[in-house]
Amino acid sequence: MQTSLSPSSQLAKIPTYIYAVVFSSLCIVWGLLWDIMWHMSIGRDGLFAPPHLLMYVGAVVAGLFSGFKILQLTFARTNPERSVSVRFWGVFYGSLGAMYCVWGALTMLTSAPFDDWWHNTYGLDVQILTPPHTVLLIGMMTVQFGAMIGVLALQNRFSQTGLIDPSRAERPTRRLKIMFTVAAGLLLSILYTMLAEKMGSWASHHSSSYIAMSIAFPFYLLAVGRASSLRYPITITAAAYMLTMLIPSWILPLFPATPRLGPVLNPITHYQPFVFPLLLIVPGFVLDKLLHRFDHSPLNDWWLAALTGTAFVLMIIPVQWYFGGFLHTSPNAQNWFFLGSSMSYDTDPNWPYHHKFHPYWLEPLPDFLKGTGIALACAILSARVGLLWGNWMKRVQR
Repeated sequence: MQTSLSPSSQLAKIPTYIYAVVFSSLCIVWGLLWDIMWHMSIGRDGLFAPPHLLMYVGAVVAGLFSGFKILQLTFARTNPERSVSVRFWGVFYGSLGAMYCVWGALTMLTSAPFDDWWHNTYGLDVQILTPPHTVLLIGMMTVQFGAMIGVLALQNRFSQTGLIDPSRAERPTRRLKIMFTVAAGLLLSILYTMLAEKMGSWASHHSSSYIAMSIAFPFYLLAVGRASSLRYPITITAAAYMLTMLIPSWILPLFPATPRLGPVLNPITHYQPFVFPLLLIVPGFVLDKLLHRFDHSPLNDWWLAALTGTAFVLMIIPVQWYFGGFLHTSPNAQNWFFLGSSMSYDTDPNWPYHHKFHPYWLEPLPDFLKGTGIALACAILSARVGLLWGNWMKRVQR
């Protein structure tokens, strides 16, 4: 009588650290968004401010669970998972995702005292990408990429029927497919937040905004679409990103917040939300449809990149042009849902361009068309890189 799980059964289990790192990824994103809204509403913070603690929780959980998994595989020589692990430094064994999570967690925790010193030396940040924030964002994205790769490696491994009994792998495989798109949506949230200053609704009528979108998003969305085995992975990833961005901005304004740092030009009494995210779900659905139709056709990847990159630009420009204009200028957007009334405490409420496009963010039609052409070229190249990256992710099993 068999009293222990067979190697195939053990390999078909989802390790606890996978759930932990996806949870950590969520803590990191929401901690970052809370920190941005804290700066918009309160201003003064410290090393152990509540948003920072939430990010630290994410880093510590990801680092501890992943580190424990690495040590477990290193010292348990009979563990069947060791045969599908990566050996590094000639000593340690672990999954590629776990290693990314450990390094990302260490980077995040290292950035904390650097950020505190920066604030004490230079005062309040005036932009997102300061040096300590850049280090922090690299650590965050490394943890989140580790969560993605950890889930993806298991998904790819479970699909190898020669390694794992298909009847045992069916249920965890479905769960992993969903977890991968959720983890991808969380990383997409960080990517958007890092570039949000170039893509706000105030810039929705300027081609520079669409050039930035065309560089940043096609490669990521198409990589996820090619790597995942779900029917609509890009759409689900975009939906996860939107919900991740919106939930804190819908909930935190229900709580009081008072500015603690001058000058206070706008005496607010509650948290101010972040921005409404881009409607990437619309081009995402179109990209899913195109991948369904052409990803397994004789069309090579350069032609597929040209098709998907062009589709991305042709969809995102009209969608975001009108929706961005609505968010920025319409009184119907100045409410709890669309977040159009958000205004930080150090912003002059009498500035005439709060709900009107500044002349700087408007450009003549020839200039906009020229910028659209640049965006199109960028999107095609970005899509090609994304398809190449997706091919690599489809092969990850460790």
